[in-house]
Amino acid sequence: MAFRVIRPDGLEWITRPHEPEEPARHVAELSEPAGFAHTRANIWRYEPGAKGRRHRHPIQEETFVVLAGTLTMYLGDPPQRHDVPVGGLIHVEPGTPLQTANHGDEDLVLYAYGFPPESQHAEILDSAL
Repeated sequence: MAFRVIRPDGLEWITRPHEPEEPARHVAELSEPAGFAHTRANIWRYEPGAKGRRHRHPIQEETFVVLAGTLTMYLGDPPQRHDVPVGGLIHVEPGTPLQTANHGDEDLVLYAYGFPPESQHAEILDSAL
């Protein structure tokens, strides 16, 4: 097939593991449904107060586009805070420590795109928060 269309009402949301008292993060994996062969992508939804794990990818660069809410990203070592509004984009080079968070009072929705897709897991680091 030369193209694939993915509609919002067709997304399958997976709730990521989190502590009972922590707000949840949810991911809709896009790589397989979209037929990506050389990249990967997800849509993430962070409830207010939710945060991701601080990590770094050894070979994968990542680009994040904010679809709703405000993304707070902690980048580098030591971590520096960057707030990205709706419609904004942040690109992270391989090897850069990063942690995402939703410090707002509404859901944060992100499109996350990575290249090349890594066959290994990212290195997990101590939280910046």
